[in-house]
Amino acid sequence: MRVLFVCLGNICRSPTAEGVLRHKLREAGLADHVEVASAGTGDWHVGKAPDKRSQAAARLRGYDLSAQRAQQVTRADFAAYDLILAMDNSNLRNLKALQPAKGKAELDLFLRRYESEIDEVPDPYYDGDQGFEQVLDLIERATDRLVIELKGRL
Repeated sequence: MRVLFVCLGNICRSPTAEGVLRHKLREAGLADHVEVASAGTGDWHVGKAPDKRSQAAARLRGYDLSAQRAQQVTRADFAAYDLILAMDNSNLRNLKALQPAKGKAELDLFLRRYESEIDEVPDPYYDGDQGFEQVLDLIERATDRLVIELKGRL
C-alpha cells in the first residue's frame, strides 16, 4: 500500500502528515506494509527540508521530519500510489487537473475523508506557532482514522 500526501509547496502540511503517519504506522506494526511520501503541487521548494517551524512543532510531539525533502507531484504518482490525499480544496483541484484517465490512485481530501470538524488543513506558513500546532492537531486525529483504514486494507 502506498500513500501520498499533497499540499502546495511540500514544506509544511504534507511533510507533517507524512511524518505523523510514518510514526503511527511504526507504533501499529505496519511500517513494513505501507509506504508514505509527500509532495507539493508547486515546485518552489523542491529539494528543500520542511519548514523549520513545522519541524520544531513536530519534534515537540515526537515526530522527526528532518530527513524529508520537498518534491513536486507528477502524473506518474497516480500510477505509483494507491491513495493520494490533498490538504485543501485548491490542491485537490490541481490534482484532479493533473490526474490521468487511467491512474490507479484514489484521490481525496484528507480531513473530509476522515470526518474532521473542518475539510481543509489550513496553511500555517504565514501564521505564528499556533498555526503549526493546529495543523498537527488536525493531522494527528485524521491520521488515527487513516491507520484504521489501512489496517482494514492490508
